Amino acid sequence: MTDVPTDPTQVAVSLFWTKRTDQLASLADGGLAGGGARSGGHMDGIRDLVRGIFIDIGVPPVSIVYEPYLPGFYRARKRWDMAIRYKGALVAALEFKSQVGSVGKNINNRFEEALGTATDTLAAQTKFAAYGQIPPWLGYVFVLREDPETEMPDRPIDALFPADKEFAGKSYNQRYQEMLSRFMGDNIYQGGWFITTKVDEEGKVSYAEPLATATGKAFRAAVEGRVNYVREVLKDAEDPEGALFC
Repeated sequence: MTDVPTDPTQVAVSLFWTKRTDQLASLADGGLAGGGARSGGHMDGIRDLVRGIFIDIGVPPVSIVYEPYLPGFYRARKRWDMAIRYKGALVAALEFKSQVGSVGKNINNRFEEALGTATDTLAAQTKFAAYGQIPPWLGYVFVLREDPETEMPDRPIDALFPADKEFAGKSYNQRYQEMLSRFMGDNIYQGGWFITTKVDEEGKVSYAEPLATATGKAFRAAVEGRVNYVREVLKDAEDPEGALFC
């Protein structure tokens, strides 16, 4: 009899691998021409797990929207992976991203995408109050496959001027952690969840949460705090959609 995992994160991460394998197999090139980046759906398990966190805390399902467009300042709009709207307020907007292989070629793209998406959304609030009286709460969820490339320490930093010494000696894995840590420290993202994962020679999937400020438990606590805050601020406001926090 096969043991059924009781850890919901383990289940979601295992689904990440299963869906990714199925999607690559269905591509004509087997993913050789960037198919891994082109294929979608492998983050669905993680996304649905986060959706469940909001629902457990009392957010009505009708308030949760997948792949909504949100207004920006430097561009008219940007599609996020998930948003929660309640009584006209943006409770949260979230991005779900992953990196599996070719980290050296894509790490800067991930940095720039994450930074640009958040700063544009926050600027929309600062410049013309796009989200009303309650500023946006932004979350970033990232899954990284561990492999020899991500774990190799002392990555060289070639730059025209001296780079931040904090990056010296760090692997790509550690650089991603530093990125998310700084994003949250500078209030660019208000919540984060960083997961690393790998599959051993026997096909066993494992995961880790190496960044203490961005574990599943820390992320859930941040979400709960945000939901409670919005619930209190808007407790007397009317909801045109008729959705109420439990």
